[in-house]
Amino acid sequence: MSFQIRSFEAYQKAWGKSQDTPDEFWRDIANTFDWMEPFSSVKTGNFQEEHVRWFEDGKVNITANALDRHLPTKAHETAILWEPNDPNESTRKLSYTELSDQTCQFGNALKSLGVKKGDRVVLYMPMTPELAIAVLACARIGAVHSVVFAGFSAQALADRIEDAQAKVVITADEGRRGIKTTPLKATVDAAIANSTFVESVVVQKVTGADCQMESGKSIYWHDLIAGHSTICPPEPMDSEDLLFILYTSGSTGKPKGVVHVHGGYMVYAGYTFSNVFQYEPGDVYWCTADVGWITGHSYIIYGPLLNGATTLMFEGIPTYPDPGRFWEICAKHQVNQFYTAPTAIRSLMAAGTEPVLRHDLSSLKVLGSVGEPINEEAWQWYHDIVGQKRCPIVDTWWQTETGGIMISGLGGLSPQKPAHAGYPIPGIHPVLLDPNGQEIKENNVEGLLCIAHPWPSMIRTTYGDHERCRNTYFNPFPGHYFTGDGAKRDEHGMYRIIGRVDDVINVSGHRFGTAEIESAINETAGAIESAVVGFPHDIKGQGIHAFVILDAKSIHLTVDQLEQAAQNAVIHSIGKIACPDRIQFVTSLPKTRSGKIMRRILRKVAEGEFESFGDTSTLLDPTCVDLLVSGAKQLKTK
Repeated sequence: MSFQIRSFEAYQKAWGKSQDTPDEFWRDIANTFDWMEPFSSVKTGNFQEEHVRWFEDGKVNITANALDRHLPTKAHETAILWEPNDPNESTRKLSYTELSDQTCQFGNALKSLGVKKGDRVVLYMPMTPELAIAVLACARIGAVHSVVFAGFSAQALADRIEDAQAKVVITADEGRRGIKTTPLKATVDAAIANSTFVESVVVQKVTGADCQMESGKSIYWHDLIAGHSTICPPEPMDSEDLLFILYTSGSTGKPKGVVHVHGGYMVYAGYTFSNVFQYEPGDVYWCTADVGWITGHSYIIYGPLLNGATTLMFEGIPTYPDPGRFWEICAKHQVNQFYTAPTAIRSLMAAGTEPVLRHDLSSLKVLGSVGEPINEEAWQWYHDIVGQKRCPIVDTWWQTETGGIMISGLGGLSPQKPAHAGYPIPGIHPVLLDPNGQEIKENNVEGLLCIAHPWPSMIRTTYGDHERCRNTYFNPFPGHYFTGDGAKRDEHGMYRIIGRVDDVINVSGHRFGTAEIESAINETAGAIESAVVGFPHDIKGQGIHAFVILDAKSIHLTVDQLEQAAQNAVIHSIGKIACPDRIQFVTSLPKTRSGKIMRRILRKVAEGEFESFGDTSTLLDPTCVDLLVSGAKQLKTK
């Protein structure tokens, strides 16, 4: 790509240009892509206005740039390399021609179900190539895809289907992860039992397990595509037309649908992939994320394919059939860029170095970290053992809402500092603010991380509720995008992310609103009120500690019964991934006289800091703190 940066000096020059003449900077990058109708306007609007638009008078389809553009030169090169859950099964390879043909065929099949431009399609699928094909097919015909992680419960899936008013749901008979199989079609059936929107359910056969197929509504993938043409011209889309909705937990109980669009998202995903990973033609790139999260959207599917890359998809888990699976795959396919989460790194650290050292990892050129800040111990192990002290680590900071990587090193070009994300991507202007919204300009400081200027892949709205988008991201500090994270900036201007400052817990890179978990726990019979906070966890980064008040009628139940009931409530409402690691039953919560829960006290209790609680005089009942500490100490000695 002509926009790939080749040195740190070139990075500094690009970043300077992006600040001095941002329209010219983004125009040059956007013009390296194919537009059906050229744009004349680069950006309109700003953070103070209701909407920011990019390339808005241009017409484009992201799949024309991810597929068609490469066919003249890469027709027979591998686009997707798929490694199945079971290492004894065969790897699948899809060339750019095969991926294009299957995308077009499935796009035509969706049209036969009545799916039109602007219709929403929910994907609840395992990590198979068909998931990528379905994503691309939706974009191809102008439908809006919304991928839901296939570990969410029926209730969580139902909430997302209803909010998006999805016309079609695409799923599989079952999903496979390690030794476990999950009945995905059965979960979909439960989720749409009362839906008035879903007209069709498409089912991929993965395991061949029996599943209920409703006549006239459910159809197997292979039956649906039969007879459909592999020619499907890309739908011309306005740059600001919706590409996808991706639901993320917020500080209220209702998940919010983050909206991204064809034009700006395409430009930024393609640009950042090329530069952060320093991808070269012929490289094999592997991101271990699930497409149910934004990382899978931007850096398994769209970013790599926009660059004509070979992208590896993996169906399984890092410890099956043993803790050497990641490294076995890296050696098998001669992976060059490897991108994973600190949670995975920490869990594999616990298995020791032997599973790594028995594999030849000499092909690796760049290692990446995503999902949460990486701690220094994990960074050092990743660098020294996996990267053999020669591979740079790109510790990427970004969010579902940003669409792409915002702060990161660029391959081996940038200075390295353990646990530091580093410098901003050209075009991104991070600032640190104090709680009053004043910019802190000096270095060696800590503050609230905000972005001062718009960028192409920024969130456009929260689906169906733009006021929520404004209140969450743009109203807290007018003129800025508020990330919800705190950060430090060192003497050289490098950024280190220090975690959330709002009521969101980052568990293994997955963000959950405390209100969402509390709402589920409060559905438990006998639960009067609950409060949830995060605490440091050796593997997951943050664990979940729940404080629960019970009514008097529940005292005949054992603690184990009560814990199980609360866990089951969270599993039913959200999924196992959001289950509390600890549940502490209490008689009261530390509340101010106005009724607000003082969460900083709960966080200290959960973290085992039992000495310094600061001023507790504003609490309605200061004595409750001693009871909280006593209960927490008993939990720790179990």
